[in-house]
Amino acid sequence: MNSFLMGNEAIALGAMAAGVNVVAGYPGTPSTEVLETVAKKNKGNIYVEWSVNEKAALELAAGAAYTGARTMVTMKQVGLNVAADPLLSLAYIGVKGGMVIMVADDPGPISSQTEQDTRTFAAFSKLPCFDPSSVQEAYDMIQEAFEFSEEYHTPVIMRPTTRVCHAYASCEIKSEEEYYVNKPEGFVKDSKKWVIFPKLSYQAHLNIEERNAKLTSILSKYGRNEIIHKQLKNACVGDECNTTNTKGLRRGIATHGISYSYVMDGLRGIDTDISVLKVATPFPFPCELALDFLKNVDEVLCIEELDPVIERALTYVCGRYNLDVKIYGKITGNIANAGENTCDSVKESILSFIDKEANDNCRHIDEKLMGDIKMADDMPELPIRPPVLCAGCPHRASFYAVKEAMKGQKTIFCGDIGCYTLGNAMPLDMVDTCLCMGAGVNMTQGIGRVEPDTRCFAFVGDSTFFASAITGVVNAIYNHANMTLIVLDNSTTAMTGHQPHPGTGVRMMEFANGNMPKSHEDIANKINIEKVLSGLGVEVIETVDPLDLNNAIACVKKVAEIDGVKAIIFKSPCIAVARSDKKAVVVEDKCINCKKCIKSLGCPALILDNGKVVIDASQCTGCMLCEKVCPMDAITKG
Repeated sequence: MNSFLMGNEAIALGAMAAGVNVVAGYPGTPSTEVLETVAKKNKGNIYVEWSVNEKAALELAAGAAYTGARTMVTMKQVGLNVAADPLLSLAYIGVKGGMVIMVADDPGPISSQTEQDTRTFAAFSKLPCFDPSSVQEAYDMIQEAFEFSEEYHTPVIMRPTTRVCHAYASCEIKSEEEYYVNKPEGFVKDSKKWVIFPKLSYQAHLNIEERNAKLTSILSKYGRNEIIHKQLKNACVGDECNTTNTKGLRRGIATHGISYSYVMDGLRGIDTDISVLKVATPFPFPCELALDFLKNVDEVLCIEELDPVIERALTYVCGRYNLDVKIYGKITGNIANAGENTCDSVKESILSFIDKEANDNCRHIDEKLMGDIKMADDMPELPIRPPVLCAGCPHRASFYAVKEAMKGQKTIFCGDIGCYTLGNAMPLDMVDTCLCMGAGVNMTQGIGRVEPDTRCFAFVGDSTFFASAITGVVNAIYNHANMTLIVLDNSTTAMTGHQPHPGTGVRMMEFANGNMPKSHEDIANKINIEKVLSGLGVEVIETVDPLDLNNAIACVKKVAEIDGVKAIIFKSPCIAVARSDKKAVVVEDKCINCKKCIKSLGCPALILDNGKVVIDASQCTGCMLCEKVCPMDAITKG
């Protein structure tokens, strides 16, 4: 059956075809749609949840895998850091049912704090890693990953990248009648297997090393690891083509993932014979296949994202087997050490790798391709659009209220991961630090210990509060910190696509089936943040609507004067959850064009038209924050 799918949809459908029983994860671009697709396509036979964080998701999936269930965990690369604690121990214990940890890497990075490479993490954790190069391969490979995991009783990492996750392609997929049905045996008690002790870990480590040594040979025969011999005489133009390398060197390219697609695309217009090693399982590395590849080349260019994983592995194989082959890549400076590869960058790297003299003697690039390149170069540059908080976002009002209340005082504003990180942009300039999820609460405490005269604020979203900030609040109370916690409660996980979280009271399957509460009031008190804070020992807790600006400013002034750990919950729904039909309008007779609304708020709906302040009705959401900021009462609700 043929279907046009996004890569993440293909991964989800592949997992369903493999008989997955339990899927858990935490939203994070570019991984989010995998779990969401399983939830939407699920007919009730698969348990799906957004867990409170990646650690919880992995531990839940591990428990289910102990019963013989097939399980999948979804996250992005930085989420693997959160899940690392149980994962590294689980690698020693193993699983009974197939278990795939789907970790989406983000070269660029496009929407992440880091460019960390999960292939390197796989080697560190000693777990097999599968690296798909296309949407179709991702669909097929995840099914093979489940079988591999079950056969070797080990968790397996599946590592697509953004350009696979978010690409669309026509795929051959199975019908539901062809799906594998996995029936878990159930948990069988065996403390020698399921309980980790130092003595057992020592033996488990030995077993893992022995297994991985065998897997290098087994994976050398895995069909998706392959050597492709490209003979491209027919790709060149006219009679001028010459496939003879003037220096007599045999060249090869080693690559993986989406970079493999770029390589094959780039080679279409180049007239030379070349061998390509495609690495689909970067760990354990397919050494025997690599040896066969290296025996037939003199120079190799490694084209990969992000770490020089293949480059190091081939250098090791050359050293071990005393092969006189030159290996080029990131370490040698032939490939960029950071950022994404692209079709153009790969093409340029290949051309630089090919002998210059041969490049002059024949026409390596198809004339039509060159024409396309020139046409693309003539296209106008896209305008630069820096990311900003949405028009009407309640976080803008929250930041502005704190900023106004703390004018003239020595302050520190520690931010966190989420759309509210954009509060760092001018003119708000209200995020002084941002490290990782939940870190702001603890960083605020550290700064306060060194600079006790500083008014310390930690901003955290409602979803991140549940995911990883609660422990920071416990630490602050236990150690008698002096700080103000600001919880920006917009009743959703806005940054990654408005997923539910414990504060909404909506579970993933309800969300996927459209059984959402009808109003903000219906969802605000499911797992109540105020009660959680009170239970932890926070004595001063204020809840205020940030769009009620005067009250919000007064609340901040009052709470900031109190010593100890105190909290303000700015509660107002995301505009994607609750949007007003009303719009703000400028009363021309009253407006003196002071531009305070623009200079103070930076709302994208406030613009200049022929030097005059106007409101873009297509963007305005009717929050009316600008009305409260205007000193001339020149803005009103239309």
